[in-house]
Amino acid sequence: MSADPTPDWVLPLRQQIGTTLRAARIEAGLTQVQLAELAGMDHKTVHRIEYAISDPSLTMLLRLAAALHVPIEDLVRR
Repeated sequence: MSADPTPDWVLPLRQQIGTTLRAARIEAGLTQVQLAELAGMDHKTVHRIEYAISDPSLTMLLRLAAALHVPIEDLVRR
């Protein structure tokens, strides 16, 4: 089964999530490595999400929000 191409509107939203995540991380005074450790993931994953290189799963977003002590809505709100 082949995947449909990604719609044009997805990348800008993914970039917004990355920008919001980075701002929340900096506001919390954390490095990518520190946030990754708190969220139980690799720091490269945090980097890829912040720079919109990869799509974060819902589970990843939930773990990041919990590590930052923010509601997940704050990370994905437009």
